[in-house]
Amino acid sequence: MTVTKKRVAILISGRGSNMAALIKAAKAKNFPAEILLVVSNRPEAQGLALAQAEGITTAVVDHKTFADREEFDGALHRTLMDANIELICLAGFMRVLTDDLVERWRGRMLNIHPSLLPAFKGTNTHHQALLAGVASHGATVHFVVPELDSGPIVMQTEVPVLPGDTEEKLSARVLKEEHKIYPAALKLLASGKIRIEGDRVVAV
Repeated sequence: MTVTKKRVAILISGRGSNMAALIKAAKAKNFPAEILLVVSNRPEAQGLALAQAEGITTAVVDHKTFADREEFDGALHRTLMDANIELICLAGFMRVLTDDLVERWRGRMLNIHPSLLPAFKGTNTHHQALLAGVASHGATVHFVVPELDSGPIVMQTEVPVLPGDTEEKLSARVLKEEHKIYPAALKLLASGKIRIEGDRVVAV
């Protein structure tokens, strides 16, 4: 039986470790998505070379060359449309997208965040977790909505905070779990097994 694969773009700004996990997962014959495009807002992003080595088309939409966020997002949207992209995965993409672009891709854009949302939104999440003295930390895959780190949650994984943990140690353990749940969440979306109902994700 032939699996109809959704056309996916991954947006990155750096090394692209979650991108690599998605690419690896998508190589499976029965995976319902194919990674056809990797876009970075930074020409020097290490992940671009990795994607190219995997034979994936890459593009750079350098945010520094645009007058404002609206112009940048317009160029990004055109790049995605030109490649007939159906789903987007943000993987360490360090740009806040305009409400207009987010709404265009509502229900079709995923992000992974290194905390158990709604706890510790924004950046420096591991520092925030250690400062707060929580017993558990983790990662969340969620749909992207205009409000930062607030979209309906697709999947979460929990990581214990251990005595003597540093930001680096905690980050490494969380990242290992991110690499598991992001491909799993994309598989659910691409296979049509989940949808947004109000502010939450439900199984179809």
